[in-house]
Amino acid sequence: MTTPTLKQAAGAQYTRVLGYGAARGTLVVRNDDIVEPINSSDEWIRQRTGVITRTRAPKGVLAVDLATDAAREAIEVSGVSPEQIDAVIIATISNVQQTPSMAAVVADRVGANPAAAYDMNAACAGFAYATAQADALIRAGAAHYALVIGAEKLSDLIDPTDRSISFLLGDGAGAAVVGPSDTPGIGPVSWGSDGSKAGLVGMDGTLVDFRDGETTWPVIRQEGPSVFRWAVWDMAKVAKRALEESGITSADLGAFVPHQANMRIIDELAKQLKLPQSVVIARDIETTGNTSAASIPLATHRLLKEHPELSGTLSLQIGFGAGLVFGAQVVVLP
Repeated sequence: MTTPTLKQAAGAQYTRVLGYGAARGTLVVRNDDIVEPINSSDEWIRQRTGVITRTRAPKGVLAVDLATDAAREAIEVSGVSPEQIDAVIIATISNVQQTPSMAAVVADRVGANPAAAYDMNAACAGFAYATAQADALIRAGAAHYALVIGAEKLSDLIDPTDRSISFLLGDGAGAAVVGPSDTPGIGPVSWGSDGSKAGLVGMDGTLVDFRDGETTWPVIRQEGPSVFRWAVWDMAKVAKRALEESGITSADLGAFVPHQANMRIIDELAKQLKLPQSVVIARDIETTGNTSAASIPLATHRLLKEHPELSGTLSLQIGFGAGLVFGAQVVVLP
């Protein structure tokens, strides 16, 4: 018996980002509002991290709600009808329900039902990972248009007395619509992980431990100095590799959008990449805080609002965090 030839899907040759959307928590939390429990000061936080305020969501608002708002704006800006979106990917570490996925709920809310939908956990590298997946799915013919979202409500996962990371974290969601393009709009992804350093940043317990009364509610903690050194030295190499694999140099960039983890990390990465003065560097952390998977799209959204002249230029984005995981690629800004 002859085995019939199997058909295989083939998609667009190239992809690009068609539009961004954003939703930040509505509560503006100043340094002075949180310093007492961590025995710190506004000056200390500003000097160490560059954070002046962080946005957080009120009690009744979940990460899925922020994701929905950001997605609706991205869809509107992109000019793509919701019915055309056939894949929804949400990067998050703060879905308070392990199942169902946030992505399936958001797909239905925005009118993209019955799109393929799933959540993924790559922490602060999540948006870069999700962008790479959307690009690959479209070029493989598994999707035509993809909605990519980074969404977090990290204020549910902090210990207000923790001096390692709690004062950095904020709430928000950023979204992008990715679709086919006549020219390359998303460069090769430079990504990876190092699970041997998993203990440097992440949750300090499990839900099973909490259920059994063996620990308090799990929260995010980090070994700050070790994470700082890793982010500064190792991530500069990843960023350089992303530039090389895209066939460009730092002088070709219009913008640099690193994960908004710490202003000192951002400055050091820019220094090691030898970015010219013409490159606009995202510094959304100053007023939004660190929003993990949401930080890259939120920062990009703000850059395009404040610098519309960046439209059509190249942007290097890099995310890095718990896992440890990392991912970077160059994109053409819509």
